[in-house]
Amino acid sequence: MKANKFDEAFDENQDDILEHLDLTKAKRPLQSQRRVNVDFPSWMIDSLDREASRIGVTRQSIIKVWLAERLESQENKHHHES
Repeated sequence: MKANKFDEAFDENQDDILEHLDLTKAKRPLQSQRRVNVDFPSWMIDSLDREASRIGVTRQSIIKVWLAERLESQENKHHHES
C-alpha cells in the first residue's frame, strides 16, 4: 500500500490499518527492557493477582503500571521541591 493510500485509510478510518503494517520488528524508542527478579510475599502475589484479574490484565502489567505511576509521582514531587 502506498503511503498516501495508507494515510487516507487512517484519516477516514476506512479499515484496519494494522493489517498493512509489519510489527514484528517494531520497537519503542528509549524503552529497552531489562529483566529483574523480585521476591514478593505470598499475600502480595495473591493481592496482585486478584487486582490484575479484576481489571483484566496480567500480574506483570499491573506491577509495571503501578511502579511507573509511583516513580512518576516521586519525580513530580522532587521536581516541585527544587
